[in-house]
Amino acid sequence: MPVKNRFAELHDEITAWRRDIHEHPELLYETDRTSALVADKLTEFGCDEVVTGIGRTGVIGVIKGNSDSSGRVIGLRADMDALPILEDTGVPYASKTPGVMHACGHDGHTAMLLGAAKYLSETRNFNGTVVVIFQPAEEGGAGGKAMCDDGLMDRWGIQEVYGMHNWPGQDAGTFSIRPGAFFAATDVFEIDFQGKGGHAAKPHETVDTTVMAAQAILALQTIASRNADPVDQVVVSVTSFETSSKAFNVIPQGVSLRGTVRTLAPETRDLAQTRIIEICNGIAATFGGTVEIDYVRNYPVMVNSEQETDFAVEVARSVSGECADAPLVMGGEDFAFMLEERPGAYILVGNGDTSPVHHPKYNFNDEIIPAGCSWYAEIAEKRMPAA
Repeated sequence: MPVKNRFAELHDEITAWRRDIHEHPELLYETDRTSALVADKLTEFGCDEVVTGIGRTGVIGVIKGNSDSSGRVIGLRADMDALPILEDTGVPYASKTPGVMHACGHDGHTAMLLGAAKYLSETRNFNGTVVVIFQPAEEGGAGGKAMCDDGLMDRWGIQEVYGMHNWPGQDAGTFSIRPGAFFAATDVFEIDFQGKGGHAAKPHETVDTTVMAAQAILALQTIASRNADPVDQVVVSVTSFETSSKAFNVIPQGVSLRGTVRTLAPETRDLAQTRIIEICNGIAATFGGTVEIDYVRNYPVMVNSEQETDFAVEVARSVSGECADAPLVMGGEDFAFMLEERPGAYILVGNGDTSPVHHPKYNFNDEIIPAGCSWYAEIAEKRMPAA
């Protein structure tokens, strides 16, 4: 793998950073230790500016090239937060925080961008400015939006922005990407049916909310099968069914459903929300009950801009020799908020034959560190070649 020689030399050091972060995972915006470690490293590397507290616990490092006649400013982003999962890897550097682990590889993303920052601070072989972005709360907390809301793009004049995620099941150190819509919009809903509870032996005296909820679960699947255009991707999943009574002989007064909607186009997103409301209102009216629906739009569709994707492919091929076409992903990614503000691209780097992300046995593959670091660094050097 033709990675930069410097990253082969730094491999053990970057791996040690990664494993230290893995051992001390932190959730959402509570990345105090990780953020402090990142800020200390960036200062140690000699970054021209290090700023903390962007998006609550985000960290920014600014690295100026040997010249700045291009006036170009590029952002490179990594996420820092972990997941509320009990680790089951058995590695010697396993999480010391019960019920919290780096099950998505953000420890690896952070370490790789730190490695790239160290190299770029040493060499400065580019004409422009690099802004390294370390983001909290990717896992459901919209940390990317919080950083943008704090003026990330305007304050540092970022013109384009790039991110990366490891990908289990893809050959280690290889890359894949796609232009346009890549990761899905991720919305959530809560549906509360109310009826008339009573004795299970006298259903005729009740308004049965379990029947309403059961009908709703089945009917919501017709959004994908009968409302959306078959060529448009949409997933409607009810993931929780909770009644107000746990007794065997009671028809409950209320039932709450929770779930998620995943879409890849704004029109399909609107359709799904509208139909969920219409279907549930209709079912409640049909059975004589009432319903309250709380629908929340979370992460938008993550859209790679075409020109920047082509450039990301060029860089990936220079590092690993190839870059495959990635599939559409119905998972969410809050790098979408940054790509709404600036053109850029998000790429996948193979993690090899490992457990999937969000799994208790998942572990980031340290062997891919030189490839990831090289891609980040080459983005800067190839986009802003030295004058």
